[in-house]
Amino acid sequence: MLNRTFGCVRVVWNRTLAARHARYHTEGKATSYAETDRALTAMKQDPELAFLSEVSSVPLQQTLRHQHTAMTAFFAKRARYPRFKSRHGRQSASYTRSAYRMKHGALHLGKTPGALRFVWSWPDIDVTGLDPTMVTVSRDPDGRWFVTFACDVDEPAVPAPTGHAVGIDLGLTDFAVLSTGERIAHPKHMQR
Repeated sequence: MLNRTFGCVRVVWNRTLAARHARYHTEGKATSYAETDRALTAMKQDPELAFLSEVSSVPLQQTLRHQHTAMTAFFAKRARYPRFKSRHGRQSASYTRSAYRMKHGALHLGKTPGALRFVWSWPDIDVTGLDPTMVTVSRDPDGRWFVTFACDVDEPAVPAPTGHAVGIDLGLTDFAVLSTGERIAHPKHMQR
């Protein structure tokens, strides 16, 4: 079911991006999020795209939000123009709180049968105490699966100024050499 969700997300992204592109080049007008939302409703009613209703609507809505953010960043000259998605690249689907639940160390996604078990990579944090705002399930081109949790956290306290300045030189032999002479060893992840 996740592969089908990835395909639906890709179809919605590509069709919406093509419609935005065509409208901008023919009419010179940008497309708002509300207009893409109405276009998604029309896509779901199209008999050729009836499969869009078989997956959760939340990842499809999130795709529109991500694309709107990408277009806003492009027009503000903070990012490049969004690209069309390929089935051979990284696939992902984002679920907000209304479309997932976590229970007994397993993740249950909207309209996905069964539970999704995952391996937690942060041993210091208890997964049962998390309250993620969004969950993104992704698969890279090599077939590896990932689950990313987005959580709201309090802003850390700003430390008091010390009155000292230090220069940092990043390198290959040592990760960093400070102007005080201190050397920070390279973690050497590739050797592990």
